[in-house]
Amino acid sequence: MNKKVIPTFAWFVPLAPLGLALAIYFGELQTSSFLFINELTHLLPNTLWAWLTFLGNGWGTFAIAFPLILLAPRVLTAGIIAGALSAITSPILKNYFDLPRPAGVLAEGSFYRLGEPLLHKAFPSGHTLTAFAIATALYFSCDKKKRTPMLLLFFVAALVGLSRSAVGAHWLTDVLGGAGFGIWCGILGAVFANRIPEQYLLIKGIWLRLVAIGGIAAIYAHITQIMDHEFNLPLQYASIAILLVTLALFIKAQLNISLSKSE
Repeated sequence: MNKKVIPTFAWFVPLAPLGLALAIYFGELQTSSFLFINELTHLLPNTLWAWLTFLGNGWGTFAIAFPLILLAPRVLTAGIIAGALSAITSPILKNYFDLPRPAGVLAEGSFYRLGEPLLHKAFPSGHTLTAFAIATALYFSCDKKKRTPMLLLFFVAALVGLSRSAVGAHWLTDVLGGAGFGIWCGILGAVFANRIPEQYLLIKGIWLRLVAIGGIAAIYAHITQIMDHEFNLPLQYASIAILLVTLALFIKAQLNISLSKSE
């Protein structure tokens, strides 16, 4: 039996958050649920919610997971595929539904907001979609016996979603929609990654070298961009350090393999 098997029921899990989102939307609880969460989460520092939002940024998540290129390349590959799927899915859904965000409906000053007001393309939350996609991909690309500790990833993804309401960027329905579609993207990412033959994931293989080049692109993105909020600059610097150290170790591994072959 495949140790990385994905149970059939997993494909139906996203129906729960999507169904709840529909209930909130058509039950006219959109505004009240958002204001409740927005006010409650404001009891904690803005920096915390900004940092959690960073974990839903594609570049930020890639940087944090980058050491897996050495430790678990298949798991990282699953995350990359899931991230790519989420990057495609999110704008398609946002453009299709084209729903207003809280700042586009509610009066200025009636809720807590961090950063510039975002007005359009609310559903689904892209940060939440990305967070759940990568959490799901990492979870299902691991052997079944190693999955229990990985459940923490879903808790973190949920906090990322909560942060989107905390900073005033998304309704609760957007967050729930992001979670649902994100899980589907993550399952697909794990399915594709689990079918890649082992020889294509070797340290000197072309795929991991392309991923390493992606690490260089991530460094450039972290240097030239502000990821969502200025509060996240310390995390960006830490991410650059992670990327640089991992790239150095990756290059060292390449050289060690070359030297061992030449002897």
